[in-house]
Amino acid sequence: MQLACGARQGGSHGASDDRRGTGQAIAGPYSHCQQARAADNDGLPTPCRVPDPLLYRTLVWLDYRLAAVVAVGLPLVLLVWAALRQERALQRLLGIYWKVASLQLIAVLLLTDNRPLGYLVALLAHLLMVISLWFWVDLNEELADLPPWRALPFTVRAWRWALSLFGGLGTLLSLMALGCLGGSVSRPLCRPWLEVPDDLHGGVARTFAFLFGGSWTGAIAAFVGYVALVAYVVGVLQWLLVRLPRQGRVAGGF
Repeated sequence: MQLACGARQGGSHGASDDRRGTGQAIAGPYSHCQQARAADNDGLPTPCRVPDPLLYRTLVWLDYRLAAVVAVGLPLVLLVWAALRQERALQRLLGIYWKVASLQLIAVLLLTDNRPLGYLVALLAHLLMVISLWFWVDLNEELADLPPWRALPFTVRAWRWALSLFGGLGTLLSLMALGCLGGSVSRPLCRPWLEVPDDLHGGVARTFAFLFGGSWTGAIAAFVGYVALVAYVVGVLQWLLVRLPRQGRVAGGF
């Protein structure tokens, strides 16, 4: 009887240990979220939607690399190509895109000085770049009328879809970092967005010092970013209040 009782007690202790071990194993991948919440003293919610900060950092760096190719390199080549071929519709589409995509540069300038507003601007930049490529009825019709087997129209169509996929990825990643608007940019989901702007800032600062003999600081970059953002917002409001009610989804002289 004593042996049986001891066996039952040992089994119950073992089961409870197994349950505790299982619970720890399940909570293990997300334990960094609990530690991050415990470490925060500002009372702000810590975003913990990504269980692996290293994976998130890799995706953010991928987003920046794709931006250099899909959002900057390819549209620049296409703009020059369209100008050489004198394709007016494609020139207008790419011209509108570059006006809208300048918001991405503003986000980089703000993030250079660790300004939390840069996270929101980066999110809006991803969304508006995609919208600017599909919003215009007249440009969509003119692009659809171009022969699909010609190299330039085919490349522009492929680029629009590639940029749309890139914009979707960037939007999801930016949404996860919206918690950084609270001001604590040292969180695991905030720091990766600052690494590339910091690297770019170092190169720009050295070039600026070599050409002009002055210093390009993070504060200057943020000031330029804020001024550009005000000008951008004024332009968007002017389009929303004046041109959109009058012209609708026709690009016209945008």
